[in-house]
Amino acid sequence: MRIGLLLYPNCLPAGLFAAMDLLHAANLRAGKALFEPFFVAARAGKVECAHGQQLRAAIALDEAGVDALMVPGFWGQSLGQATRTLDANAGLVTMLAALPRRVQLWAYCTGVCLAAGSGRLDRQAATITWWLAEFAATNFGKVRWQFERTLAFNERNATASGVNGYLPIVQALIEDRLGKEAYRELTRLMVLPRPEEKTHLAFHLLDLIEQQDTLLRKLHLVVEQLDAGDATLARVAHLLHTTERTLARKVLAASSMPAAAYIRRIKLKQVSERLIYTRASATAISLELGFSSDSGMRRMFKDLTGFTPAQYRTNFSR
Repeated sequence: MRIGLLLYPNCLPAGLFAAMDLLHAANLRAGKALFEPFFVAARAGKVECAHGQQLRAAIALDEAGVDALMVPGFWGQSLGQATRTLDANAGLVTMLAALPRRVQLWAYCTGVCLAAGSGRLDRQAATITWWLAEFAATNFGKVRWQFERTLAFNERNATASGVNGYLPIVQALIEDRLGKEAYRELTRLMVLPRPEEKTHLAFHLLDLIEQQDTLLRKLHLVVEQLDAGDATLARVAHLLHTTERTLARKVLAASSMPAAAYIRRIKLKQVSERLIYTRASATAISLELGFSSDSGMRRMFKDLTGFTPAQYRTNFSR
């Protein structure tokens, strides 16, 4: 998915950088290039952003062939500034209006004004930063404004309030493509400070963001989707289109751990996460993850960590 990150005069680019980081992390988590984010502008070249910062757009918007376009907010403290920014970017607004209908338009904070001015939000649900609510309702009456919402997301566009509005937009995108568990993992390992993370040493080397081996990343994705009772070496090798012998050799070389033990540890890490982040009982977790027996899961978990599930929750729960 080619995602254009729009630069224009006086825009606030911090959210674009953060969005780019999250999308690149999602690619790493998926083990393939799902997203291709890059800077675009009305014309290729340098753009004077807010606070005197200059950034370079790699390509002009009308030549970029994007699947989606993210429009950041601009530095503004008054309704007059919003009006002047719209007037100064009339040509850009026209370009937004001319985008093919297949292109998704995402905007947040004051940048929603530009998206609304293009007509691309007409008859669509949308939201905007609270202090622009009356301005938006007056100037863009064809939009179905829902100012009480933080995010309005559908297959054609997305709008979010606040200078950090890029975050719920990217979150919705990643969760749609990779699932909610994948997004939670990204936020734990990227957005939140890692030193605060409490988890058992047995699970540290399984963190996907830190795992550089392509095969192990793919193995994780497969094993996480399987019931624990079905996560055998033979089944995983079949899904990875390789032989048991080849998979066992490669996993041992990459992790210094027998493949069957590595697969089992992935499922037990999922148990660990649910003990830490949910209130579900160990029995319910065992059933949800597809272990063949609750007592077997408890025995394997204690053998690996030295804790029963109840003790682990007491020691590591957030």
